[in-house]
Amino acid sequence: MKSKGNLKKTSLAEPVNQKGYVAKCIKRDILLYVFLLPAVIYLIIFKYAPMVGMVIGFKDYSIGKGIWGSEWVGFDNFIRLFKTPNFFTILRNTIGLNILNLAFGFPAPIILSILINEINNKFYKRTVQTVLYIPHFVSWVILGGIIIQLTSLNGPISMGLSKLFGIEPISFITNQTSWVVIYILSGIWQSAGWGTIIYLAAITNVDSQLYEAAKIDGANKFQQIMNVTLPCIMGTIVTMLILRMGSMLSVGFEQIYMLQNSAVFDVSDVISTYEYRVGLEQRQYSLTTALGFFKGVVGLILVFGTNAIAKKLGEGGLW
Repeated sequence: MKSKGNLKKTSLAEPVNQKGYVAKCIKRDILLYVFLLPAVIYLIIFKYAPMVGMVIGFKDYSIGKGIWGSEWVGFDNFIRLFKTPNFFTILRNTIGLNILNLAFGFPAPIILSILINEINNKFYKRTVQTVLYIPHFVSWVILGGIIIQLTSLNGPISMGLSKLFGIEPISFITNQTSWVVIYILSGIWQSAGWGTIIYLAAITNVDSQLYEAAKIDGANKFQQIMNVTLPCIMGTIVTMLILRMGSMLSVGFEQIYMLQNSAVFDVSDVISTYEYRVGLEQRQYSLTTALGFFKGVVGLILVFGTNAIAKKLGEGGLW
């Protein structure tokens, strides 16, 4: 009987202790929560609050009437969007460039992280990391100008190949096929170094005893990478892939806009440039809001789908 009474008292006390424990944790880490506060405020103001404006996609929006005073038109903007003559060309370009980015750009920081991790000299390692990080902080206005100068008809690449092989100078930036290659490579150059931060952190957490055991078994460096490093950071890779899938209909506007020209418009006109042209230049706010809503829904479906596939394959997921 005494033990039953103790059990009852313990079970009744649990919720109180739980609340007290949470309050104690918050009090203990109050400075961390203060540091977190600006990020939370940023998300609320610039990410969640603007979602109210998504209703514009279902209205014939007029600046004079405002959001709530504008006429409700239902799905008319979506129908008009899908009936736009070049919409599916724009969608094809966006998906095509994103698939190429996923195929070549996504593995780049993973490979770089593994290579950097193998550098034993600390000074050389930090120097390499710094050099790789620098392009991330340079504006696409500057990077775009450099790339255009390098790949133009009279640029050093074209003139160098002309002198070396005796061929006619080529304007790579105005050729549709080479423009796509330039777009992918310049994107990797600009972002791959910065992307190594997460993967290097994951590799650092790999137990060194696993490498020692692999060495004892006679594994060389490549085998250690394939059988120890990659399996240990697979959770991080899958997480980053799931997050990346959410932006499959988003292509960086700055990069496209700076490298775009009339000769390659058929392959470089994507959703982001269409939104700029129609939304800001033509002021069709309802149409571009409908397009943004469409992008969000597709991105959400891709994230949920990729997460479900990852869990079925036993690689975990975001939730």
